[in-house]
Amino acid sequence: MAIQGKTDIDQLLAKSLKEIAVRRPVEKITIKEITDKAGVIRPTFYNHFQDKFELIEWIIRTELLEPVEPLIRNDMIIEAMVLLFTNIEKDKAFYSQLVKMEGSVKFHDIAKKCVREVLLELIQNESSGRVSKHKWLTPEVISSYYAQSMCFATEEWISMGMIISPREMAEAYQYMLTRSLTDIIKEL
Repeated sequence: MAIQGKTDIDQLLAKSLKEIAVRRPVEKITIKEITDKAGVIRPTFYNHFQDKFELIEWIIRTELLEPVEPLIRNDMIIEAMVLLFTNIEKDKAFYSQLVKMEGSVKFHDIAKKCVREVLLELIQNESSGRVSKHKWLTPEVISSYYAQSMCFATEEWISMGMIISPREMAEAYQYMLTRSLTDIIKEL
């Protein structure tokens, strides 16, 4: 089957990176390794992505965040979380390597940026010009807060070996989101 367009190349490069990342630390993977495995030339990679970190960002957006957006827009938060964690679990070896990334660019930073952008767009669309009674609580601050929280919980779950199911993780995260610190301390 011939490769048709940009999305096909993007998927091919993503698949290549994922396969290599299972065997080697992400920070040590070169663009040449990715393109060799994908069967394309280096300039092809640079026609699609600036670097491997942008490719990781593309993977997070297309494989994790895009599928959950419709659920979030329809107030199906727990279902969105279950789907997110299920999709991470499907690529357990890849995401387990991503959370171990060392160097100047970390998985946390890439993931947080992606989640923040999605949440910011959702908040801005929903708030449609309303102003918070607290000046500091801008859509940017709110989206950053929840992106930080979501990424922390997800990274901890991955780092601990995904020992609980995606549904259990979604429910635990939902529990933390919907209670105050005081309530949680009292309930422990």
